Amino acid sequence: MKILVAGGAGYIGSKLVPHLIDRGYEIDVLDLFWFGDFLPDKICKIKKGIFDLKEEEIKNYQQVIFLAGLSNDPMAEYSPGLNFIHNAAAPAYLGYIAKKAGVNRFIYAGSCSVYGYTENELYDENSPAISNYPYGISKLQGERAVLQMIDKNFSVICLRQGTVSGYSPRMRLDLIVNTMFRSALLEGKITVNNPAIWRPVLSIKDAVTAYTRAIESDHSISGIFNITSGNYTVGEVADLVKSSLKKNMQREIGLKILHLKDYRNYKVSIEKAMNILSFKPRYDINEIVLDLIENFEKFKDLKNQRYYNIEMFKSLKLD
Repeated sequence: MKILVAGGAGYIGSKLVPHLIDRGYEIDVLDLFWFGDFLPDKICKIKKGIFDLKEEEIKNYQQVIFLAGLSNDPMAEYSPGLNFIHNAAAPAYLGYIAKKAGVNRFIYAGSCSVYGYTENELYDENSPAISNYPYGISKLQGERAVLQMIDKNFSVICLRQGTVSGYSPRMRLDLIVNTMFRSALLEGKITVNNPAIWRPVLSIKDAVTAYTRAIESDHSISGIFNITSGNYTVGEVADLVKSSLKKNMQREIGLKILHLKDYRNYKVSIEKAMNILSFKPRYDINEIVLDLIENFEKFKDLKNQRYYNIEMFKSLKLD
């Protein structure tokens, strides 16, 4: 099977693409390489924007995966205009030309951030999506755009991901577990803005599994699927990172607990993904931290701006 991965040079793609090649798939990556290229040399790389892609260029792919776009709230709030272009319009356009070209399946990297702020409820895919902030709104718009293209010849799977964490060759230190790991080693403490709020956390290894299950699911399957390794309060995540660093690196880490208001608070059910995609997460917070520890030598320059998407994005001066 031949698959095009748009945004495949990013944090998730740099872990997913080599895995898919090892699994026997023929993979091409379409990317602007804003954050560098950490993919193996043997991979076919197309340096091009999504809106420059033509229908005839993708007619030989059986599946298209959309991993592109702006990846977090700080980037979206820094440039709301580019956020809506890259997160809402880009997947709509790519899905449209993919369907016209005869692609069989489109897989969209969604986000649980579409749920916004909830009050102690476990949300499934039928729960209200009520985010009031640019990133969550744009991810929901992109999702809705591609879902409306579903028909018997065009399967669409949207993976609403929890906050991804863990090691990737295209490393990021601006994700919940990774950020706490970084703060612990640089400052000797973890600052928790609000210990009570909930977050679904997704190990990048489980994310790779989720995309694999989506690719290999029956063609009749379409729809939205929540994907997470587990639901945790932010205070609990900090406790687990702290205890793991003490056990595995003999580091005594302090905690600074604040009680600031947060505009995101949600926990999600993955029962649908487990039952339909056979997605079964295997990695908890402790294993995510172990993954970071085992690969620490590869990203030990913790102040390097390339590990922080908003800093790299600002340096591009795209506005």
